[in-house]
Amino acid sequence: MNTTKGRNVVVVGTQWGDEGKGKLVDWLTESAQGVVRFQGGHNAGHTLVINGVKTALHLIPSGIMRPGVKCYIGNGVVLSAAKLFEEIEGLEKAGVEVRSRLRVSEACPLILAFHVALDLAREVAREKGSGAKIGTTGRGIGPAYEDKIARRALRVQDLKHPERFATKLRELLDLHNHVLTSYLGSEAFDFGPQLAPFMENGRVLFEPVFAQAMQHAELLKPMIADVSRELNEANLHGANLLFEGAQGTLLDVDHGTYPYVTSSNCVAGNAAAGSGVGPGMLHYILGITKAYCTRVGGGPFPTELEWEKEGTPGYHMSTVGAEKGVTTGRSRRCGWFDAALLKRSAQVNGLSGLCITKLDVLDGLKELMLCTGYEMDGQTIDILPMGADDIERCTPIYEVMDGWSDSTVGVTQYDKLPVAARLYLQRIEQVTGVPIHMVSTSPDRDHTIMMRHPYLAD
Repeated sequence: MNTTKGRNVVVVGTQWGDEGKGKLVDWLTESAQGVVRFQGGHNAGHTLVINGVKTALHLIPSGIMRPGVKCYIGNGVVLSAAKLFEEIEGLEKAGVEVRSRLRVSEACPLILAFHVALDLAREVAREKGSGAKIGTTGRGIGPAYEDKIARRALRVQDLKHPERFATKLRELLDLHNHVLTSYLGSEAFDFGPQLAPFMENGRVLFEPVFAQAMQHAELLKPMIADVSRELNEANLHGANLLFEGAQGTLLDVDHGTYPYVTSSNCVAGNAAAGSGVGPGMLHYILGITKAYCTRVGGGPFPTELEWEKEGTPGYHMSTVGAEKGVTTGRSRRCGWFDAALLKRSAQVNGLSGLCITKLDVLDGLKELMLCTGYEMDGQTIDILPMGADDIERCTPIYEVMDGWSDSTVGVTQYDKLPVAARLYLQRIEQVTGVPIHMVSTSPDRDHTIMMRHPYLAD
């Protein structure tokens, strides 16, 4: 029996999400036998381009595009069974075999119709009140995590026990319908066609929610697993595992630009808690960062540019980088690279190395600005503060660097990059203190420069 322990890599976003993690997870899966999602829900959006064909994934780990690789949804993920099967069916139509390779933790909290209703109603209420929306995806992620923390969540394992599920569901509906109607005034809201079958007069109905859940239970049963045990056994028997983070570090509920954050911990340390492995099994932490910055939704963004005006660097980033959210379709705000922000991400993740993505988007810009710190309340600081209120008061301090005119699209060797591009990357290393081990030069799987492979690094 082979008892040689495998090597495991965690991939995390270091900005506000949308850094290109999906491509890198898919690329690194060539060296892995299992890929694990450990937090978030179907609010993630990972786009893969393989041989020119684009695939968008929201819940299923990106490793599903590699034949023979096992994929795991860990206990830290909140699961919409409806969206899971919608995604499975889409992949199966494209010829991807999913069900025999996908394992779902029985401890995953479920996202149900009332979570989505609460999410949407609260955003409407915020807009009518203070006018400051959080910018959630409206998919029920936050309310599902609230139920988990309050110890009242319905979990995947409850689907195996219909009577127990029904009892818990009635209790949850009583609570959440009271909030929807008495507090949020949901009778006046239009929740859209997807929620319409589950609602009446602003209340979520028991029967359609229960019926759908029992239908999903039968489909899900073959995939339900003790993911913690399976991951530990796979590692013990020599399998390499890849832990795939969703969103980005600055959206982390503890370490991000609070309250403009997601509802889970996006940092590398949560790969252990969100999948049921010990921290000692996390051998290498790869931070993914764009060669510039983007952000979807509300919240502070120190290096944001005017990205809607034609002829500006921000417009160049927005259009050349095709900066539209995979999950929401919203335009991403664009700005210069923020090395002080990345220092914060490096600190809370314990990064082993960086992968710079979308370097090719900067092709053609004559001049680049790199933020190395901020002025805040008359003082100079070199790391992103904690929380949105302090960050709002920050004015970026920039270094000006030369751009380049030569194309970097598809370059796969570091020494083939323009000199100015190499100097730009070297300066990022110097300011952040994190070595760059990979560079992505297009969305395509194979257009990647490898300086040090995470599965081979010491």
